[in-house]
Amino acid sequence: MCHIFAGIAHERYEGETRSVRLSGHATSIRLEAAFWQVLEDLAADQGMTLPKFLSTLHDEVLELHGEVRNFTSLLRCTCLVHLERKPARPIEVEPQGRHHAGQPRKEPALSAAN
Repeated sequence: MCHIFAGIAHERYEGETRSVRLSGHATSIRLEAAFWQVLEDLAADQGMTLPKFLSTLHDEVLELHGEVRNFTSLLRCTCLVHLERKPARPIEVEPQGRHHAGQPRKEPALSAAN
């Protein structure tokens, strides 16, 4: 099972720093590339650019809580919640019995005797 995770391309977990403007202040956020991709997808799902999405999220947290304690951690958790809410991808079963995410599950054909 660990091979699934150990085989992740290093580019997905390398840190990437981006400059953004939050509440009128320029700042930098460092996240792993995989999180940036999820945030890009989430922003697109919301009909926003990533900078607009980040700024809107930051402003909403300020309004609700009066402060943003750890925005980078909030972004990682936002990614997790987003992925939890997405429909699961089907799994394919190969003849050897291996399962692969992202492919439809192949069911055995029923014979006339069944």
